[in-house]
Amino acid sequence: MRKFLVMFAITFLASWQTMLAANGHFITDAAYRTKVETAFKQKVNLVGKQFYDQKMLKQQKATADEQGALQFLYAYMPVADVTDYPTSFFLENVRTSFEARQQMAWGNKVPELLFRHFVLPVRINNENLDNSRMVFFKELKERVKGLSMKDAILEVNHWCHELVTYQPSDGRTSAPLSTIRSAYGRCGEQSTFTVAALRAIGIPARQVYTPRWAHTDDNHAWVEAWADGTWYFLGACEPEAVLNLAWFNAPASRAMLMHTKAFGDYNGPEEVMLRTSNYTEINLIDNYGSSARIDFEIVDAAGNPVDGAKVDFKIYNYAEFCTVVTKYTGADGATFLSAGKGDMMIWASKNGKYGFAKASFGKDKKVVVRMDHQVTVPGAEQKTILFRDSFDIVPPPEHANIPEVSAEARAKNLERFAYEDSIRHAYLATFYNKESALQALKDNGLAAGSEENTQKMVKYLVGSSGNHHVILTFLKNHKDRIDRAIKLLGTLSAKDLRDMQMDILEDNFNAKSDQLSPRVENEMIITPFKQFFEKEFAKQQVAFKNNPNLLVEWVKKNIRINPDLKALQIAQTPIGVYRSRLTDARSRKVFFVDVARSLGIEAQVDEVTKKTQYKNANGGEWIDVDFDNDVQKASAMGKFVMNYKDNGAVDDPKYYSHFTIHRINPDGSTSLLEYPEEGCTWSGTFKNGVDLDEGDYALVSGTRLANGGVLAEMQLFHVKQGATTQVDMNLRSSETEITVKGNFNSESKFILLPSNQEVSLLSQTGRGYFVTGMIGVGQEPTNHALKDIAKVAQVFEKWGRPIVILFEDEASAKKFRISEFPGLPKNIIFGIDKDGSCRKEMVENMKLQNKNLLPIFTISDTFNRVVFLSQGYTIGLGEQLESVIKRL
Repeated sequence: MRKFLVMFAITFLASWQTMLAANGHFITDAAYRTKVETAFKQKVNLVGKQFYDQKMLKQQKATADEQGALQFLYAYMPVADVTDYPTSFFLENVRTSFEARQQMAWGNKVPELLFRHFVLPVRINNENLDNSRMVFFKELKERVKGLSMKDAILEVNHWCHELVTYQPSDGRTSAPLSTIRSAYGRCGEQSTFTVAALRAIGIPARQVYTPRWAHTDDNHAWVEAWADGTWYFLGACEPEAVLNLAWFNAPASRAMLMHTKAFGDYNGPEEVMLRTSNYTEINLIDNYGSSARIDFEIVDAAGNPVDGAKVDFKIYNYAEFCTVVTKYTGADGATFLSAGKGDMMIWASKNGKYGFAKASFGKDKKVVVRMDHQVTVPGAEQKTILFRDSFDIVPPPEHANIPEVSAEARAKNLERFAYEDSIRHAYLATFYNKESALQALKDNGLAAGSEENTQKMVKYLVGSSGNHHVILTFLKNHKDRIDRAIKLLGTLSAKDLRDMQMDILEDNFNAKSDQLSPRVENEMIITPFKQFFEKEFAKQQVAFKNNPNLLVEWVKKNIRINPDLKALQIAQTPIGVYRSRLTDARSRKVFFVDVARSLGIEAQVDEVTKKTQYKNANGGEWIDVDFDNDVQKASAMGKFVMNYKDNGAVDDPKYYSHFTIHRINPDGSTSLLEYPEEGCTWSGTFKNGVDLDEGDYALVSGTRLANGGVLAEMQLFHVKQGATTQVDMNLRSSETEITVKGNFNSESKFILLPSNQEVSLLSQTGRGYFVTGMIGVGQEPTNHALKDIAKVAQVFEKWGRPIVILFEDEASAKKFRISEFPGLPKNIIFGIDKDGSCRKEMVENMKLQNKNLLPIFTISDTFNRVVFLSQGYTIGLGEQLESVIKRL
């Protein structure tokens, strides 16, 4: 049978290539065309011909250009896209792409290389694919008609801002149409949406991202678009008057890495960081800041070069050394990287051996990493502390390049910005609030039950945003079993409520299993599956439920793992896995849990460790699933106790703010233990001990300084089965952190709200230290700053000193919605910085490079001494202010 399939594929591909040769091809480079055809052949052989619908293409009379474009897409798209979407979907996208190229004035200006890699591809991030290209093309083609490419890019961004604004959320990227429905998106969703809109009208566009900032704890994504021979950048859904201007000009100049994933095998002018079977990752750091190259040599304990070592380049961020680039060495043990002129940790591993070293870009020319550590073999004797050292981490300096914008152009853009806000707010007004949600429940006979159930339904309707009709209809459909319906909705994430489809909800509700949750992690959920697996495994259900290990064995026997381990791991649907019998390690986890739950077996991917587990039917014990072993069992565990002594600035360190723990994997690489972001502290979680799997770990801790630098420390330790491991955590501090950095006149005047009186800072603050914040309403850096301050509101209220928040002007003050920032300290004084006088004085006295960059936060006293300054984008601002306050 296998021989027949291979022969069929060879015959099929030969006839395909003959047909294309006779009719032409949208790839004019013969050598590249041959490379694509080879990759296409390999993909068909890997996945199976049933996922490429040749009959449909014949019926739809696909042209040679369309077939060539499809061949290119299928050659490089991830397995999930091949198995989870029909060929007709991609044909429709290809046809719309060609239609845009023909109809838009710039269509013939776009080079083939850029059209192929930055217009034609459908996937941008890890989003569900949808019909946005077709919808957006129809919506935008007339709106940009007659505009230049640059003006069209600006206009598309204004359109995006009419529909979507920023709101943080989980790491799953919603599809562009879902983002519109909810009217909100984090930066990854805003940029995915904007790239999709630009590509829909034939403008090359790509999502650019810094995987982690070096100077503050966060990441960011934005858009680059090509016009008339040049790539320009823009903040997605944040329109400015000109291109190459955004709130992140300054932080981008301090970044260490900027990436984009070019679809397919891309050969452009940029530095290639990683080339895979799906994408080419390219380095764009030189578009934003100054970079330097370091050559790395990876050697073993004896000093010999290591071939095939995995080299993880790590930036300190969120209290971890986070991998932002992975490379592999050649036979000479060498690799290289160009990055911003700051510090990284380099971690090399292979076959259980590993080593690490700090690298300073701009200073070091060559760094040797010696793999002289060995992962402890389970059961072997090992000392508790394997390594301990401190590292001073320095981010790149700021060298922002800010384009000039006339006052007239800026005012016109702000006027449009406000109008676009009004359009979006009118749509937001159609969403439920608590009162209208309760009324909808009453109108539909859903509020007659318990008060607890009613409040839960109100919460779900309010949280569902533009998806409220789905959630309300689902509840109405199941009045007779409302408890089960509410329980199912209770398993959904906030984002799920905003974009979950009715067929998914109905499938889970009507399944026999009481394991209601449709979600395992942040995977795509686009196809119902529970009732499908009920039927497919009807004969084995009882046996599998009594002994879930039999399901593990079925998966091991029937589901192949993609041999290309570097392939893009977009989560495949469980139906796609089942039909193709091919997947990757991540999607196999999701598949196992989904099938298990469909059969009534309690299963999960553990949130902290990411281990696949099922619950033992007899003892109720969580059993770890290891697809490489014959026996499934609970892990050998030991207790880990962390000791900490108050350093005078932080009394109860927080996970992701002050420390993190990483498992050192059997191959020597590292994996973060992903404890909950909210509420995980030293005293609440680690002071009295937690159970950890036996093995080696890394404890990373650090103190972020106001200048963006970090005083970091790393300890490697071993947890032994049945034993208690105690580790002392140290948060380093700086003796020079609290110094006078400049001056700011406490007699400066502002307009006090709500009285509209002109007053001085001193008259409102009294003698002593106080905080001043000059904010840009609606700007992402300001939103982050205010939310960070709200997180430590009790600290400010206990301190008792005033916080003066100044708006840019009266219009900004009216636009500000305090309800969007619940929990702000009660000791805030709001005012207007009349004519920008306070900001002007701060900029001049503190010698700030950029007068327009907001927010600006200071701690100063009424003797005019500034002891803390933060300008622009800073995550963890509240904790930085807290640290300084405790030292005053």
